[in-house]
Parts: sequence; C-alpha cells; structure tokens
Amino acid sequence: MSHSTLPPAGRVTGAPPRATAVAPPPLTAARPRTAAPPRTAAAPPPSGSEPRSIWPASAAPVGPDDLAIGGVPLTKLADRFGTPAYVLDEDEVRHRCRAYLRAFPDAEVYYAAKAFLCRAMVRWVQEEGLGLDVCSAGELELAVTTGFPPERIVLHGNAKSPADLRAALRLGVGRIVIDSTSEIARLAAAVPAGSRQKVLIRVVPGIAAGGHAKIRTGTDDQKFGLSIADGSAQHAIARVLGQPRLELTGLHCHLGSQITTVKPYLSAVRRLIGLLARVREHHGVTLPELDLGGGHGVAYCPGEPALDLASLGTKIRAELAGGCAAAGLPVPRLAVEPGRAIAGPAGVVLYRVLSVKRTGSHTFVAVDGGMSDNPRPALYGVRYAPRLVGRASAAAPEPVTVVGRHCEAGDVLAPDAQLPGDIRPGDLLAVPVAGAYHLSMASGYNLVGRPPVIAVTEGRARLLVRRESLADIQERDIGM
Repeated sequence: MSHSTLPPAGRVTGAPPRATAVAPPPLTAARPRTAAPPRTAAAPPPSGSEPRSIWPASAAPVGPDDLAIGGVPLTKLADRFGTPAYVLDEDEVRHRCRAYLRAFPDAEVYYAAKAFLCRAMVRWVQEEGLGLDVCSAGELELAVTTGFPPERIVLHGNAKSPADLRAALRLGVGRIVIDSTSEIARLAAAVPAGSRQKVLIRVVPGIAAGGHAKIRTGTDDQKFGLSIADGSAQHAIARVLGQPRLELTGLHCHLGSQITTVKPYLSAVRRLIGLLARVREHHGVTLPELDLGGGHGVAYCPGEPALDLASLGTKIRAELAGGCAAAGLPVPRLAVEPGRAIAGPAGVVLYRVLSVKRTGSHTFVAVDGGMSDNPRPALYGVRYAPRLVGRASAAAPEPVTVVGRHCEAGDVLAPDAQLPGDIRPGDLLAVPVAGAYHLSMASGYNLVGRPPVIAVTEGRARLLVRRESLADIQERDIGM
C-alpha cells in the first residue's frame, strides 16, 4: 500500500512536550451553530488504491514511510504514548457533527455516547451544538459533571436500573425513552410529586436492517422496544397517557446498526406516521416528536458502502412532510442519534507487531492488542484494513491474518489483510475507522490494560484518556 495515495502533508510538527492531565473546566453555553469551515480538497486517489474515505480527512504522508493524522506523525505518537493506542482526530469529529446539523436543519441531533465517550468528547459535542444520548447512569454522570446541559440529554436502555432512573430524575434529563411496559409504573412512581418527566416510547416497526443479525433492532425477535404488530406499543402509549407524572412527547425507534441504505428509514417513517395517526384518533393526542435513532453505516474497508448523509436527511424530511400532510398531521420535531458515523472514521488505532508465524498456507501477524481493545471482529465479523507505517517496504502485499495477543482462537482483528510480504516484529500497524465501539467495549481480558486515547489537531497531540495500568487493575482486587 503506497502512501502516495494520500494528499501531500501540510504543516507537521514533531511531538510536543507531554501534556499534563488537567481536570476539564465546566462548559459554558453551546456556541452558535456555524457552517463547517472549508477543508482542503484532496485529489482523488489513483485507480486501484485505497480510498481516502476510510481515513480521517487530515491523513497525509510524511516522507516515504510515515503517515500523519491531524498533522502529527503516527510513528511519533507510538513512540511517545506506546501501543496499543487510539488516536482521535478532533477536527474530523467536529466536521462530522457539523455535517449532521447541515443534513438535519431544524432537527435535534443527539450524539450516541455508547460509541465512544470521554470528557473531551462531551465538550466537542456540546460546543458543536449536538445533544447527547446516554444508556446508563455512568454515561449520564460523566456528561453532566463535565458541564453538559442535562435537558439536552436522552436516556435509553432496555433494562434501566433503579440507579439509572434515579440519576436521570435527579439530574434532570430532557427525555427518558421507555422500552417496556414494566418501566412505566416504576418511572412514574419515582418522579417527584408536582413535576412531570418527558418520555418517548421506543416502538418496533418490524423492519429488518443492519450489518449483522446481532445489531438489528427494528424487528420483533430481539430485546428492544415495543411492537407495533402485536399491539404492545399501543398498549404502552395508553398507559403512559394515563400517568399524570409522565408527559408523552413522542415516539422513538432504532432499526439497528451499520445501515448503509436510506430505504429502511423511509419505511420506518411511514409506519411511525401511521401510529401517530392512530394515537390521535384513539386518544385525541398529537405527539410533537419523532426520534429515528441512528445506526448510520460507515465504510471500514476500501470499496465498502457508507450511508449517504445528505441523501438521508433530504429524503427523511421529504417523507415525513409528505406522510404527515396525507395523514392530516403536523410535522413532528425530528431527532436522530448518530454515534459511529461521528466517532468511527475519526479514530485510528496503533499496534506494534510482536510475531509473524507462517503455518502452512497461512501467515499470522500477532500484535500487542486484540479482542480486549476491539471485540467487534469476534462479535460481528467486522473487517478492517490495517496499514504498515514507519517503514518503507518494496515487498509485494500478501494476504495475512492479523491476530491479537489473547488466549482465544477467535482473537482475530483482520483476516485476509493485505500487508507487505516482509512484515516483521517491531513494525507499526495503523488501523482506520477505530473511533467507535473500541474503547467503549474494551475489556480486562487476561488483565491487559485498556489503551490510551490521544487527540490530535493542527500538529499537536494531547492525552485524553490515560492507559490503564497494572496498578489500576490490582487496586480493584481487595480480597485475600
């Protein structure tokens, strides 16, 4: 893989002095939404080379063998912070936030925190004018203690704990998404007398969409939501409307993850408009909000499809306006919840090769990370496109299997990856599209500490989340 497929580097500086960890200050009010600043246009890559779409827009070659993200060479990041390490391009995150605001004007855009969350990410999202979608008291507390306005937060979860609900009510979240009928009375009983909590009901529209069976949530055969087909959604709506401490503001649905076509979303809009019309007919209530969730797919490897965000926004708004006009309904306030599509392409993970083993016709390249920092290949069969950086190689690319260091045969990070035939221990590999569902799903398997997160922008690097040390792990073990 030639670095010449990337545009020339801009200003690239050496690694700055090590950043000192400082507690982030509380946030001020969100700055006004502005158009994204122009980004330097890159010439299209030559035919047959890797598309730049799987790398952050700032990716640029440095000499014959290195690659810079955000103006910082990846080899310098690996030397300074060690490996494995996650690298997050701040400008790419901000650019993607702004792209959503352009695609969905006059809508609420909630960043899905489960994709990746840290205090800096909270600040970036808030500064760019997005709301936040959280799934636990932990995510909620982190956001609010960083200064995120709780009224712009939505709480999800198919099995919210009493602690989750208490934290949401105590901190004053804007919306709670009800996922089961048993949650209705429990939540209503917890709302303080004299106040009301705004809620949405998550409905299942009966639409199969998503990149893998384990991440499809719009059908009736999974744990999320309340079915339209069997009447569960309608029953829940009636029960919520009967609770004086709950204010039903609208419907919510989430079809799944890694969806790369617009059609499923348009089908969902039609079915939800039908349900909104039935609610008005049966209860005389016009619900003012409609949240279509997220699941917007991105490309992980060259040639893979990605959801066209501009087309998605245009077609959803047109379908919603036309359907509501036909049903005689006012157009509800639209909301979407992107996570992966904002964080995923902004991230790159760095690994150091530990061993190369040729067994029969297979070549296994083992790195110093694995399923503890990225379980997604083992869970969903996700494919990645690792790249050699830091050493020029004239060797022809060969198919190899990039594996992790863990004691599992399924600890495979990238089967059939194309890497130079002379790949060897000590080489540095960079894997793009690593910003979502990596650290957030990382585990302590084999007591291997979780990697750090480094932000890069304008030739500078700073530590956002430090590496988990052996001391961190041992301090939690207090029994003898």
